[in-house]
Amino acid sequence: MTSDTINNKHRPAQVLLVEDNYGDILLTRRAFADAKISNDLHVAASGEEAVEMLYKKGAWENSPTPDLILLDLNLPGMSGQDVLKLIKQDDLLKKIPVVILSSSKADQDVVKSYNLHANGYVVKPVSLENFSEVVQKLEQFWFSLVVLPCPSADESNM
Repeated sequence: MTSDTINNKHRPAQVLLVEDNYGDILLTRRAFADAKISNDLHVAASGEEAVEMLYKKGAWENSPTPDLILLDLNLPGMSGQDVLKLIKQDDLLKKIPVVILSSSKADQDVVKSYNLHANGYVVKPVSLENFSEVVQKLEQFWFSLVVLPCPSADESNM
């Protein structure tokens, strides 16, 4: 029996970037466009929009469930840590890996993010070259090395 994982599905990896800074969105899009693994990058510009996408509300009713979430902490309205807390408390969403991608190096942000069950914390590099390298490493780790469950994988059948 083959396990139902993203790694054995022949479809693009679904990545949700939760980011309000247009420059960082462009950098991330460019880095993922150069990625070696086929991916679809979706962007939520606020915590509220990310929640609507994750729960498929309104205009987002047909949005795919992400295989990976890249989450900024400093968002307008609902903070990144509030989004993280909501995701990790929801039985349907908590299996989605969430990597914090933030400009903050503050110990309290790192500790709080891990206490809320972030799967990783990466400080945003400033240069495009370094940013692309970070995205390449994230992509390689999460989509080549780690075995991720498919969004459709149901624990009740295991």
